[in-house]
Amino acid sequence: MESAEKLSVTVTPAMARMIREKVEDGSFGSASEVIRAALRAFQREEEEHAERIASIRARVKASLEDKRPNLSGEEVRARLERYAAQYSGRNDDSAA
Repeated sequence: MESAEKLSVTVTPAMARMIREKVEDGSFGSASEVIRAALRAFQREEEEHAERIASIRARVKASLEDKRPNLSGEEVRARLERYAAQYSGRNDDSAA
């Protein structure tokens, strides 16, 4: 185990109550264990957030570098309307 460094922190009354409850109900052996678990969860959350941001940035970059022609809003709308009309027509045929 890593060597420990003692810190003093100030928490809200609600946080202090939660820490005490977790120790009292046996979930953790000490307030320090509760804080360490919370910090590990925070660290995992930060890492996952960084991974999501990196993934989004990669997708945006790939999209911006895509050489296929861009469609205008009107072209997208027209394609969607044609698709909806075709899809709607299929449903009418299947009901007959």
